[in-house]
This record gives sequence, structure tokens and C-alpha cells, in this order.
Amino acid sequence: MDPHPKAPPTIPLATLPLATLPLPRADARYERPAPPPTGHSTSTTERGSFCLALCTCGWRGPARRSRDLARKDATLHTAG
Repeated sequence: MDPHPKAPPTIPLATLPLATLPLPRADARYERPAPPPTGHSTSTTERGSFCLALCTCGWRGPARRSRDLARKDATLHTAG
């Protein structure tokens, strides 16, 4: 196959100094996961007619119909 007549000439990679080559991209699959956060930070979220308390440590409270009970669950989690 012949090269395109207007294509610029290519330079073999072996002749280029290493400083001119681009660095490989960092792939998220090979990076270390972020360290777990220190302390507990809770919030509430709604799913349908239920309210859940969530924490940054991964804890999840039971689904409640009362937002106030979900907040109390979060308070109990951070207290103890």
C-alpha cells in the first residue's frame, strides 16, 4: 500500500529522544483507591416514600418513612 502523496513524512520512533515521547496516560483501574475519610459525616436521602441515613464510612441506616427517625439513626451512628 502506497502512502498518501500529501502525507507528511514519518519519523521512526527509535530515532526520537525519549523526552519527546508522550507519557502513558494514567488509568483509573490501576490507581490506588482513595483512603477512607476520617470521622463520620452523615446525611439523609430519599428513595420513593422512604428516607435513609447514609455515612461516609459506608454505613447505611434502615429505610424509614419518617425523616426524623432517619436523622436519629444517623445521630446514633455518629455517637457510638
